Amino acid sequence: MPSSAAPLHDPCPPSAVSHGAGLIGLVGLIGWVLLARHYAWNGPNAALVCCIATGLPMVLWSLLVDKVHLRPSTGLDWAHPRAVKDVIDASMIKLTGLWMTWAGIAAIYAVARWYWMGNYQFSMNVFIYASPFLFFLSIPYVIWIDRYLKDPHDGAWHFGAMISGQPGWEREAIFHHLRAWAVKGFFLAFMLSIVPGGYADIVNANVAEIVTNPVWIANWLIIAMFLVDVQFATVGYALTLKPLDSHIRTANPYMAGWAAALICYPPFIMMGDNGPLNYHVNTADWAYWFEGNTPLLIVWGAWLVLLTGIYAWATVAFGIRFSNLTHRGILTHGPYRWTKHPAYLSKNAYWWFATMPFLVTSGAWQDGVRNAALLAAVSGVYYWRARTEERHLMADPDYAAYAAWMDRHGPVPRLIAMITGRRVKPEAMPAPAE
Repeated sequence: MPSSAAPLHDPCPPSAVSHGAGLIGLVGLIGWVLLARHYAWNGPNAALVCCIATGLPMVLWSLLVDKVHLRPSTGLDWAHPRAVKDVIDASMIKLTGLWMTWAGIAAIYAVARWYWMGNYQFSMNVFIYASPFLFFLSIPYVIWIDRYLKDPHDGAWHFGAMISGQPGWEREAIFHHLRAWAVKGFFLAFMLSIVPGGYADIVNANVAEIVTNPVWIANWLIIAMFLVDVQFATVGYALTLKPLDSHIRTANPYMAGWAAALICYPPFIMMGDNGPLNYHVNTADWAYWFEGNTPLLIVWGAWLVLLTGIYAWATVAFGIRFSNLTHRGILTHGPYRWTKHPAYLSKNAYWWFATMPFLVTSGAWQDGVRNAALLAAVSGVYYWRARTEERHLMADPDYAAYAAWMDRHGPVPRLIAMITGRRVKPEAMPAPAE
């Protein structure tokens, strides 16, 4: 037996994504941006190519280095393919369910007026152009993947079976299928809509002029961090594929989780200019309040860049798996060694330090109090999101093990426990090594 002074061996549970996947994607993104700046490729189509330059290296890394296609979680058996004649009937039922799902999403896009206004018009143009390719490519893909799936009767099959009057379909499998595609349909349209804007800001920036002002440097770097976040998130929503082990295992089944997430995004957003949680009334940004104090501007700007860097890193850590409201494999590396929710924590800290809502240009203390209270409510919304996500993910024993490990070793959870006086539950402690 080891001595009582010997440290317990308590490694962090393994991550579903490697460090290399995200890093190689970041290399691809930076490489394309440098080319784009040199050749002035600053349009929306070039921004889409940037997504490809970001995603393709991650796909290759995942397959060739991490060999994700061989993981049991894919549900694929590459060693025992079935003949096409043995799967064609099931594949046709599945394609029926898939195409009807796409038709339903297209109908929602067509009816919802906001999808044809502003930045969303770009997303709709992309979908219109891509739809015939997706339709025809789905046929060989589904037949091919069904040859290797251990159980080809997934949610699309169950939905197709219900539509075509085939026996054996299950209601819960259909609900899972529809929830997963609701996530993808809603968030992919949003991500595509904001891809061109940040990309153009970075590609068109006059760096020689920017470096002459610490505020401009900070703001440019912050935009660059958000560009990284948007590019990786867009790739994540697009690549929900079993051969990449990046498919949606489950979509959040709780209405509270959906409510908490959707009020943070248009058209349901509550933090916008006309929203009930708008905390920007008569505010000015950090540079306004510190104008003329160059050392403070440098320090404050660096802190904001660091916060957005952590936020972007939290997205890069997902590799090709980023998605709201879904379980696509448990992350335990990078900033997820510090806290279970590094993106929410860093994003909300950024808003507080960048806006300083308690300082207002009107001079009315009431405005400052209201703004601070509303930003506190916004932070509360993100706490709510975190709690509903944990409720969903705790159904996976891998996440439960990770959450328990974070309680024991995570710097942020331990700091919170120390402040609140909360103790780690004895059953969460690891057993001593023999």
